[in-house]
This record gives sequence, structure tokens and C-alpha cells, in this order.
Amino acid sequence: MNHSRSSVLSWVLALLALLAAFILVDVLATVFFAITVAYLLIPLRRRLEARGLSHWASSAVATVFAAVSVVVVLTPLFVIFSLRFSDLFVLASVVPDSLSFELFNMVYEVTVADALGVVFSVLRAVARSVATALPVVLIKLTLFGFLVFSLVLSGDSVGRTLLALVPAEYHDAATALDTRARETLFAIYVLQAATAVGTFLIALVVFWVLGYDFVITLATVAAILQFIPIVGPSFLLAGMALYHVAIGDIVAAALVAVVGGFAIAWLPDILIRPRLAKETADLPGSLYFVGFVGGLLSLGPVGIIAGPLVVALLVETVALLSDELDVEDDDTAVTDTDVESDSSTPER
Repeated sequence: MNHSRSSVLSWVLALLALLAAFILVDVLATVFFAITVAYLLIPLRRRLEARGLSHWASSAVATVFAAVSVVVVLTPLFVIFSLRFSDLFVLASVVPDSLSFELFNMVYEVTVADALGVVFSVLRAVARSVATALPVVLIKLTLFGFLVFSLVLSGDSVGRTLLALVPAEYHDAATALDTRARETLFAIYVLQAATAVGTFLIALVVFWVLGYDFVITLATVAAILQFIPIVGPSFLLAGMALYHVAIGDIVAAALVAVVGGFAIAWLPDILIRPRLAKETADLPGSLYFVGFVGGLLSLGPVGIIAGPLVVALLVETVALLSDELDVEDDDTAVTDTDVESDSSTPER
């Protein structure tokens, strides 16, 4: 009878989860990110509890730690922008009053006034969009904070409940999937930070070789932009290339677009992510890259986390099924076949 009741309640839980996902579709990405962050903060909360903090206090400290980490990442961008704001006006004063170029035997001239009019119209449109979306963003950030705290606070009980729904003979598989998910999430967030650090170091060298001033400032902006999906450091490089075109330095524009695009915008994703994915999450670099790119293109920013996570869980499930079916590796199978063949060959 108890088994029947638990089965019914399990189906009710699954149906309500689907209904909640349908109703809360607009905040589903926020909920997903909160779950992944809380998943990683639970071990920190346990360590704090082991050091004498209460359950509630350790959950609060872990949540604040996550919030402070985000602030630490974003603060340099605002500090650099405020410190270098006056330098932007100096650079703008260098731009000529008009820019002429020839295309298909037709000469076109763009004045600074026309360009500024377009820029200001775009900025006004962006400002209106930001002002409209700001209340929603603040609500989602508040929801994110409450969700992380509540999940860290009650994560153990939720985990035990979900594990209890799994038949006892499958507990080892559930534990393996749980371990793989935690390791993958840790690797994803560590990879993001490591890629940003690698971008900073590469950008530092590239901007110095190309002869730019304020190389630390430019490298820091490139590293922080690495946290923004799709755009990344390409936004900075495109702006620099356009500036060089505006002042008539086509060679510098080509260099920053080609060399910077390869070394700063493309190389870290190819060189750092796959290698660290293999070391930290035991996930082949090619599979991580497929999950990262596929998730990003399919789901947007949430796909950065969901894509590699699903691929990692798929790999772990294949490994569990392989162990269950006692499937041998190719090398072992060939060796065993050779041994059997040798032993069945009659001696002459």
C-alpha cells in the first residue's frame, strides 16, 4: 500500500513539475540557473556547518558568497569605465569631421554629426529598452537570490526525497549521475572563470604587440566580456576596428579585427575550454564544445550550462549502461579474441 501511495505521489510530483514549468516559463531560465548555483553551494554550506555555524547561517553565508562573487566579477568593468570615461572624449576628438570612402565608383561621405545622430538614436532606443526591462530584471534577480537561498537551505531534504523515489537497486546509478552533474557544473563555472583569465592574459600580449595604450584596461574589458554569451570580446574588437576606420587607419583596423578576433575572441574558447573540460569534468573536449555551442544556439544563455550538462549526463548514462551490459573495450575484445585463436590453433 505504501509503495502504491509513493508511486501515485511520484506521478503527482512529475505532473505538477511540468505544470509549474509551463506556467513559469518566463522565469524558467532564472530557476534553472538558481538550481545549478545552489547545487554547487550546498557543499560549501556543509563545510560551514562543520565549522560550527547553524544551518540557516551557513546557507545565508553561502548565498552571500555567490552574490559577492558576481559583484567582484562585474565591478572592474564599472570602475574602468568611470576612470576612462574622460579618455573616450579625447579619442572622440581625434575622429575627423567627415569620412569619405569609395564603393562601386561612387564616393560616399559620412559626417560626424550624422554618425552621432545614429549613435544617439541607438542609445536612446537601448535606454528605453533597459528602462522598460529594468523592473523585470530586478524582480528576476530578487527571485534568483531567494531561490538560491531556499534551495541551499533545503537542498539536502530535497535530494533525499528524490533519491527515495528511486528503487534501491538503482541508487548507485543515481549517485553516479549526481556526482557527474555536480562535477560538470563545477567545471562549467570554473571553465568560464578560467577562460576569462586566459582571455585577459592573451589580450594583454596582443594589445601590447599591436602598440595600444592602456593594455591592462583593454585586456580587463575583454576578459569580463567573455562572460557575455555570443558577443564576448568581439564587441570590444569591433568597436576598436570601427574607430580605426573612422580615423582612416585601415591597417590597424584590419590587424585588430583579424589578429584580435583570432587570438582574443576565438582562441580561448578553442584552447582553454576543451582542455579544462577533460581535466575537471572528465568530459572529452569535443563533446563539451558540442554541448556548449549547441546549447547556446538552441537555448540562448541558459544553454551554456544546460548543453554541456546534458551531454555529460548522457556520457555518464552510456558508461553506466556499458557496465551493466558488461561491454568490453575494443582493445580488450581484440586481445581476448587473439588469445582464443592462439589457444585453438593445433601445434605442429
